[in-house]
Amino acid sequence: MTDALSDRDRRLGNVVQARTIEDYGQRFQDHFALSRDQDGVLVIRVHTAGGTAVWSRGLLNAWSLLLAEVGADRKNEVVVITGTGEAWIGGFQPESFSTPTSQWHSDELDAQYADGVRMLERLVMDLEVPTIAVLNGPGPRQEIALLCDVTLCSPTVTIGDGNFAARSVPGDGMFLVLSELIGPKRAAYLAYTGARLTADQAMAAGVVNEILPGDQLLPRALEIAAQILDKPRSARRLTHGIVTRSWQRAVVQGLRESYAQQMLSMTR
Repeated sequence: MTDALSDRDRRLGNVVQARTIEDYGQRFQDHFALSRDQDGVLVIRVHTAGGTAVWSRGLLNAWSLLLAEVGADRKNEVVVITGTGEAWIGGFQPESFSTPTSQWHSDELDAQYADGVRMLERLVMDLEVPTIAVLNGPGPRQEIALLCDVTLCSPTVTIGDGNFAARSVPGDGMFLVLSELIGPKRAAYLAYTGARLTADQAMAAGVVNEILPGDQLLPRALEIAAQILDKPRSARRLTHGIVTRSWQRAVVQGLRESYAQQMLSMTR
């Protein structure tokens, strides 16, 4: 927090403080390893039991809650998101999805819907600082990384939407993101056919910004973060606001309806 805000808090005496990184870092340690340097660069490394993250309903819920905490903490100046190991997400937790959604209680459906939409809404609405994503390898739920201001990836990454191939509806965010980045026609082709963009194709199409070997990705992300930090704080935050404005419009206009349609298709 800047000295000006610290002075304000001392002067007013009744300002509710956001949780510290120590507090929310411990709260979410089963899903995320958090570290922040003295300049305010927060690295969020998603994991499962210390290894490559496995997608689960618990991880979805944790993402939704964590992003609210990160956004409220004004000591975070740049946010870097990365996976663990050689994959972004290493598959799905069977226990999370073994029960057909047609057998879920309505409260479970409501919670799943809320977590699903809030995860992406909070990513583009609540984080008011520059964001950098490191797609360290292949895996689903890439929309999280592609919604960040800057996206780096490894040569092993392929980009696509597997929902329709899995007999579901592409409504959880990836199709929305691809439609914005490569256009609705090409996004529809990827959705229907299950085809995927290679890392080189993704960079040529403007989906990712740089392709680097795995061991160079995080250092490069931190290098970009340092370059961003060289600019005034207000310029950084307001530039992010401009950069993310199109994502805010797209998410507000399309995500909730699309996600509801996906969940409707899963209740048969």
